Amino acid sequence: MTESSRSQFLSLHLIETLAAVLPVRDENSQPKTLVFGGVERHMITSQARRRAERVHARNRANAGRGALKGRSMGIRTREWALLAGRELESAHGWARDRALVTARAVLEGTGLKFGDPKKKTVANLTKVLIFAPSDAGAKVAQHIADRADEVGEWCDAYLDAQARAEAAKKARRGAGKKAATPPEEAEGATGEAAATVAVELPPLPKATRDAVLLALAPRDAVDIALYGRFLAEIPDSPNVDGAVQTGHAFTVHESEQIEDFYAAADDAKLERKRNALDFLDAADDAGAGMTGYQSLISGTFYRHAVLDRVQLRTNLRAAGMDVAETEEVARQAEKEFVNSFVEAFPEAKKNSTASTGSLPALVLAFEGERPYNYASAFQKPVDETPLSEGGEGPAGPAAARRLLRHHTFVSRRRDDLRAVHVLTYDPEIDLLLEELELPESLSVVERAEALIP
Repeated sequence: MTESSRSQFLSLHLIETLAAVLPVRDENSQPKTLVFGGVERHMITSQARRRAERVHARNRANAGRGALKGRSMGIRTREWALLAGRELESAHGWARDRALVTARAVLEGTGLKFGDPKKKTVANLTKVLIFAPSDAGAKVAQHIADRADEVGEWCDAYLDAQARAEAAKKARRGAGKKAATPPEEAEGATGEAAATVAVELPPLPKATRDAVLLALAPRDAVDIALYGRFLAEIPDSPNVDGAVQTGHAFTVHESEQIEDFYAAADDAKLERKRNALDFLDAADDAGAGMTGYQSLISGTFYRHAVLDRVQLRTNLRAAGMDVAETEEVARQAEKEFVNSFVEAFPEAKKNSTASTGSLPALVLAFEGERPYNYASAFQKPVDETPLSEGGEGPAGPAAARRLLRHHTFVSRRRDDLRAVHVLTYDPEIDLLLEELELPESLSVVERAEALIP
């Protein structure tokens, strides 16, 4: 298939069944839900899905695996000052405290806001997460080291002005309190208040600011081109409209939730109990070390995502790639995106629920001139009553039948749908594919990489 014959949008649709998991939760540690079709459904948010897919692709690329092996990738963090400071210390021999203070001052001078300096836990963290190429901290550190004298002189002036500004602010607050006291008690306050004038911070040297902006720019980080980023704190730092659109996953049936009571053993207590000299000593050590409840969900989910091939190529060209490299990287990114959509899973409670071992029951992929979302196929909740009793049977096969039937119906009315591929990891659904009357254009494949041309 030539590039000119490929459609702009690649639509992916997936059915997966999960048992006793909690991939995402709300502020009360409860499963997230939505109401659709008049009933409550469990939901796995698009944010959780996108992060899982993005990290999966990044880890594979960094490990030299997958279609994007060796390509530049990004990380999203608040710790850029810490990363730059550690690089100054380890690679350029700076003292730890001076390295961190300088890195933070330079980033702050660029326009980024940091946490309260009085709180050690957040003092050196930016207010917002910043998605930038993984080598951004090293590039910032390299520039600081290369211009150590100029940046050091600016940093000393900046920190001094910052200290004087803070002192002036405290003086103004003190003057305000004195102004609220009786006139006879406020004598002498006028001169002090007049002395508190605004202190201007020296601007960061242009060459340094430009170097920081370039380091934090999306550049050739492929995952930023795929998923986009928004950085409002620095108006002249480029934002990226992502090429991937992701929907919230939701159960095809009404939500099913359990409150799982757990009791955790205290090893030291049990050891004392085993070695107790009499039954009274043993009785003192009776009972669990800790008890509690956790909410878990089970169900069959529908999820959906779209890749905008035009936007992906636009983002890569904006990163400075020529046409040939853009095409090569875009093809690689598309393959890795599909792989991540199929393979990745949010890691919450992965050790206690083995959720990341799940495989989708069905994946449907096709091209079109617009995105296609098939959520409406599940507006009516699946009735899991046995087929012999008039229901639809187990939710997994029932959802697969609905999804394929819905696509067949739509494809008869839309001429732009093509390159349709289906993948299943469920032997029952594999048999179902042989029984259904599917469009001739639909191909059943056995590998995730075969879902796209």
